[in-house]
Amino acid sequence: MSRASEHAYTVIRGMILAGELPPGAQLSEEALALRCEVSRTPVRDALRRLESDLLIRRSESQRSFVADWSDDDIEDAFELRSMLEAQAARRAATRIAPAQLEALRHHNRLIGAAIAGAHADIPAFLDHNRAFHEIILAAAGSSRLASLLTRLIEQPVVWRTAQNYDRENLQRSHREHEELLAAFARGDAGWAASIMTGHIRRAYYAYLDAYTAQRTAAE
Repeated sequence: MSRASEHAYTVIRGMILAGELPPGAQLSEEALALRCEVSRTPVRDALRRLESDLLIRRSESQRSFVADWSDDDIEDAFELRSMLEAQAARRAATRIAPAQLEALRHHNRLIGAAIAGAHADIPAFLDHNRAFHEIILAAAGSSRLASLLTRLIEQPVVWRTAQNYDRENLQRSHREHEELLAAFARGDAGWAASIMTGHIRRAYYAYLDAYTAQRTAAE
């Protein structure tokens, strides 16, 4: 992929993940080319890659739209993520380096600080939560697992989960990270996998509850 195509991919992907391009939105190559400051050819390359990432869909008339997720899609994404992240935690427990363990502690301290105030700093929570999970994946030492899991972590539906967290869910997420740290410190693979499974399943239900409430309010 050319530098221009890579730039277009990064910009458009960021707009989707940030919600600037909402689910179901039709994508105009001309408008995206202007936004990315490239020609339409790199935009087409970027859209093909985003389609393979499942971030956009193409209609029978070859028009591109931001992917919209059904209830089954959402449940499936979280189910797959829980299995893959549990495996990453299982592997990481027996492979994690002292420096990686200390980096996890550092990011979880910053997560605690982000949610301690009267108004939680959600962007900071997201940044350090992402870093926390990326370190675990790196410690797992499996390129194939990383490739499979990265797509699921970066889906917009997963990115938006934290936006739907109330204070209790934010605090529980922080505490579950502390339990993961304890499991990693002990080198207990089964314990780490079990905590991670529950961690992701709870995230699913937090998202589902918020999504259901929003849909009910709109009716």
